[in-house]
Amino acid sequence: MKVITDFEQFKNKKVLFITTKNLDYIRNVQECQLIEAAAANMSVIGHTGKHYPARLTYVYLKLLFTDFKRYDEVFIGFAPQAVLPFFLHRIKKAGCHVTVDFFLSVYDTFCLDRKQIRRNSPAGRLIHRLDEMTLKASDNIICDTMAHGQFFIEEFNAVKDKLSVLYLSALGSIYTYRDYDREEVFQELFGQGCPDGRIILYFGSVLPLQGAETVYEAMHILAASHDNICIFIGPLKRLNITAYDSSILHADHVSQEALSRLVAISDVCLAGHFSADIDKAKRTIPGKAFIYEAMGKPMILGDNEANREFFKPDCRHIYVPHGDAAAIARAVMKIL
Repeated sequence: MKVITDFEQFKNKKVLFITTKNLDYIRNVQECQLIEAAAANMSVIGHTGKHYPARLTYVYLKLLFTDFKRYDEVFIGFAPQAVLPFFLHRIKKAGCHVTVDFFLSVYDTFCLDRKQIRRNSPAGRLIHRLDEMTLKASDNIICDTMAHGQFFIEEFNAVKDKLSVLYLSALGSIYTYRDYDREEVFQELFGQGCPDGRIILYFGSVLPLQGAETVYEAMHILAASHDNICIFIGPLKRLNITAYDSSILHADHVSQEALSRLVAISDVCLAGHFSADIDKAKRTIPGKAFIYEAMGKPMILGDNEANREFFKPDCRHIYVPHGDAAAIARAVMKIL
């Protein structure tokens, strides 16, 4: 598997970019920028809406009336499994070359990660086959880590020579370090002044593989010291805990711009992933780690092969065992 940093294969080509994820999603932005830099021209089929069914409906309607003969290459971003099986015949008939970003496996997500579908159930076997068919039908496959690519080879018989690794990158227009006033940031986001102390930040959507319960437990340990200001950004209702710690500052969601300001004023950032029970946590690099890196922040990482592909252990990249809240707390204090 080779690591790529550009899409030179699209040089002077006419490319159609398709995605069912919102267009401002960080991976979509990254890939569109790389395609634009190489291609003769690029057309985009996607939507900015927040609701997936509406976006998917919009994409399907646009594709029904798309003349694929206008393009040399079709690039399918987020969830190619929702697009390629239904339009493969028309795409191939038009002579287009197909590249997919296999950023996630439907089977891995719903059966192994979230455990919403049993692996050997009819639905589990169906989505396994869907992943397998999508990989087989693609001419090129982009994945986010070598560890993930190896999983696709072993689980779905993906062809190794088709696979390339494109690591995620932060949006440079937003996540660039600037010097912000802590008081102003706290007043804006929390409606209060900023206490004296060292700021420890975590944000996430609280998916199972993130190990957010472990993060919250580590923050509970750290918040016992008045020198530590712990900030948790994410929906607490998804946490599998019985009680909340009032000393941990919290918001369900903040804008990317506000998040950038929070990262800028933080002393240590928690990256992850930290789940000890979900294998996917060890095959992926958390997107937030690239944001912390772009802004020059020290971070705590789960000790796994995916993270070690990109981040060398040093004084700014501290590794801890998965599922160990006490180890996270010790690592934070080591940096501080």
